[in-house]
Order: sequence, then structure tokens, then C-alpha cells
Amino acid sequence: MKKSEKDMPEQTSISYGRGHLPLELPANAIPTIIRKKPLPKLPDTHASIVQALEQPIGSQSLSELARGRKSACILICDITRPVPNALFLRPMIETMMSAGIPRANITVFVATGLHRPNLGEELAELVGDPWVLETVRIENHDARNEDDHIDLGFTSTRHTPVKLNKLFVEADLRIATGLVEPHFMAGWSGGRKVIAPGVAHHETIRTFHSARFMEDRLAVQCNLIGNPLHEEQLEIVKLLGEVYGLNTVLDEDRDLVFVTFGEIIASHAAAVGFVSDATRVAVPRKFRTVVTSSAGYPLDKTYYQTIKGMVTPLDILEPGGTLIMVSECSEGFGSHEFREAQGRLIELGPERFLATLTAKSLAEIDEWQTEMQLKPMRLGRVELYSSGLAGGDRSMTGVTMIDDIGAAIQRSIIRSGDNSIAIIPEGPYVIPHFEAETR
Repeated sequence: MKKSEKDMPEQTSISYGRGHLPLELPANAIPTIIRKKPLPKLPDTHASIVQALEQPIGSQSLSELARGRKSACILICDITRPVPNALFLRPMIETMMSAGIPRANITVFVATGLHRPNLGEELAELVGDPWVLETVRIENHDARNEDDHIDLGFTSTRHTPVKLNKLFVEADLRIATGLVEPHFMAGWSGGRKVIAPGVAHHETIRTFHSARFMEDRLAVQCNLIGNPLHEEQLEIVKLLGEVYGLNTVLDEDRDLVFVTFGEIIASHAAAVGFVSDATRVAVPRKFRTVVTSSAGYPLDKTYYQTIKGMVTPLDILEPGGTLIMVSECSEGFGSHEFREAQGRLIELGPERFLATLTAKSLAEIDEWQTEMQLKPMRLGRVELYSSGLAGGDRSMTGVTMIDDIGAAIQRSIIRSGDNSIAIIPEGPYVIPHFEAETR
């Protein structure tokens, strides 16, 4: 956390789209800038990746794992996550091919969950390496295609149906890759989450996105202990069997600062252990004005993804305070299912909308994001600055749209009588938590 000084300029910036948006603060504002703790840069990212593949956690090296295998499937996250695929896919594929797996039997599989497929130029951007595009098969998961999935039964604890894409299930060597960052429901992204919901059937996804999971007080960012989503994901991994993970950590500059490979649960735990202290930032007070972002591109491509940034700073927002959200929404609103859920929220109001959710065992697709929006709405006032939303999309957000961030901050200061404001430039990648100072 960085507290402003009297001689600081009255301008800072916040992540927005592919860059940063300057903030013109009112002259009377006293800003506290909240950032992740600095993480040391890797001197040689390629060498670090090779070392991770050769010195894994809880498993043999990738070259040993690949020896004698007939096929391999590598999961990658979709375009909504800034995973550095361009850095590690080729070394992984070359290692597999050198160990004897035919390149025709190696698939890079985009773990879309219930998001849309990534195609064309977007797929090229996602993969980030023309050699990979030309060398192996690349496919997108389709959670709605019944014929693509294998039924593995049910979890023992909460009876979640477990159906996973057979392309991944039937591969001889299975690897999930991803980015470990705070996740507002599952605690942390990456690892097991790339499998479910990444390549799960819609029924599996809709079950553990239902209200009985989402309203659990332990289903929050940076928490894995007792988190029902995490626990179901672990059970799903056990039902699946042998599977490995490559997990990465990025700093605020989007540079790779940590990479680990090995048994999927152990390698994920190592990455969480590395980044946790840097990401969770203790703040000694709460604020009546909080300004935050959706962490810029690609997370702020849609309003659907923007809601993540509304939830993560709530621990430092005073009840009745104002949360000012900054998100480009370059692709607009989101899926038609999400739009329908937002329409029901506006029609029914928060309490009646939530009542309709708690009666279901299967959530409607994407309505869980609207459910998460209820959390900041219950606590205070939510305002949104976005250049990508227009017309009816603005009213469908269910929050107050603003066109001048500085003016919105000034109004909040006047309403609250408190000119101290918190600014979180990197949005949901930073988790501030209230921790009162002890004397």
C-alpha cells in the first residue's frame, strides 16, 4: 500500500483497456494507492520454464512423463486471462515430441467453460506463438455439446454431477496450464479450476455456480479452506485421475515472475504460496470512497467480467460508501444469458432476484455473475465509468453510470464528509483487507 504525500501530483492512473487511464483527482482528495507488493523479476523466463519442467513438484519431469505416451492434451485458459502461453507452450510441446509423442496426437485445448470460443486472430493472440498454431491441433471446449463429454459420476460431498470433455479425459497425458491470481468465488484461479469449469459440461458448471455454493461465506477470494467450489474442484480432479499442472504468476507489468510444474494440486499450491502474501494487502482503515478497475485488458473486455472488480475490494468499503468502478468494456455487455439475468435483477430488485436463485439446484447460465453483483449493491453505492457501453447496455448494468470520474469522486466526498479515498489501479488482482492497527 502506498500512502500519498503532500507533494504528490494530483494525478494517478488506473488500468483501463490495453493501457492506463489518468485520474484527475479533486484538489481536496487524499488518496491512498493500494498495490501488490513488488515481486522480483525472473532473470531468464525461458530458463525458469525449462527448469520447472525438468524439476517438477510431486511428479516426474515432463520428458519422463511423456515417454511412452501415445497422446497429450494441454489445457489453456481462454482470452479472458492474460496467461503467458507464448512463453511455455512451445517448450512443452517440443519436450513431448522429443519424448516420442507424435505431434498429430498433441492437442492444445482452450478451456472456455461456458464462455464463447476463441477463433481467428483472437486465437492467434491467445496462443501467442505461430509455431504452436502450425504444429499441433488447437480446439475450443463446448460445454453445451452433450456428445463431447464423459460422465464420471458425482462428487461425494455435495453430489455435483461430474461430466468432463472426453478429449481431455481420454488423453494419455493430461496437463492444465493457467495463471494463479485471486478469484472472487473459487479463492484462486489456475490449477484445478482450468479443468472445472474450464472443460466441464454445463450441468457441472451450473451446479457449483448455484446459490447454495455462491452464497457460502467461504466462497471468496484468496480462501481455499472450506471453500465449497475449491473442495468440489479437488474431488473432480480425484475422479479424473492422473493429471498435471503448469501454473504461472505475473506481476503488475504482466511479466512472468514465477512458474511451477508438477502434480496439479501440489504445483497449484506452490504458486498460491508464492503469490498470496504479495496479493493480499492489509489496509488499516475502511474508506467511504473506493476507486478500482477491472485490471484492464483482457479482463475488462465485457461488463460480465467487470463484476469481479466490484467484489474484491469490499472489505475496505465502509457500509453506505461509494464504489467507483472503471472498466473499458470494449466488447460491450457479455452473453445474452447474462443480459437476461441482469434484466431479471432490474425487474425484480435484489431481494426477489436472490430468492429466485436460492430455490434452484442448477443456476441459469451466467446468472451467477449477476448474483455476485448483489454483494457490492448490498454494501453501498456502485458507480461505473465505461467508454464501451452505450444505449440500453448502460441501464442494464443496474448501477449508476458516470462520465467524469473526478466529479464522481468529489460527489462521494461531499456525501460522506470524508476526503480520504482508496485507489486500486490493478483491480481484482489486488485484494485489500481491513486490518486495524494495534497499539
